[in-house]
Amino acid sequence: MRLVVGLGNPGGKYEGTRHNVGFDFIDYLAREHGVSLAAKWQARVAKARLWEHRVVLAKPETFMNNSGLAVGRISAYFHIPPEDVVVVHDDLDLELARLKLVMNRGPGGHNGVSSIISHLGGRNFARFRFGIGRPPAGMPASRYVLARFAAAERLEVDEAMPRLAAALKILLDEGAAKAMNLVNTGR
Repeated sequence: MRLVVGLGNPGGKYEGTRHNVGFDFIDYLAREHGVSLAAKWQARVAKARLWEHRVVLAKPETFMNNSGLAVGRISAYFHIPPEDVVVVHDDLDLELARLKLVMNRGPGGHNGVSSIISHLGGRNFARFRFGIGRPPAGMPASRYVLARFAAAERLEVDEAMPRLAAALKILLDEGAAKAMNLVNTGR
């Protein structure tokens, strides 16, 4: 069984913000595979079968900086080791809707990832970094990540969801190396 986690902040105030692209992806997968998320372990979770793989989908409700609390509880309950955890999160260092898969890497300044590393006891898990671009000059990053996408940006983000799902399928089917070849060389 794999644990697929999308990072974000709970509540309507944060829906559609750049920081919540991980939540958006879990919602996309849930819709595509006809599953409903329910509250448990300080998260919204669902057991699902994605492309013949048993997975747990999760959206931590602990707020971004404490995402590891929920991820740790879920992985412990289902006995899912860190190497079977996949995290999807926003990334300021990638252009909008650009995807990158990394393995066993540090948090790169992402507090949600730092929390997960802390609660899983290491960084031996897969991360899909989802580009949200850099803030305009003079805008603090903290304000930028909590801002909503413009309509044209939202369209790009929505168009990237099937590509991210295809990359996740390859990761589950064929492993990280194949998925990295697909994701890290393309847009």
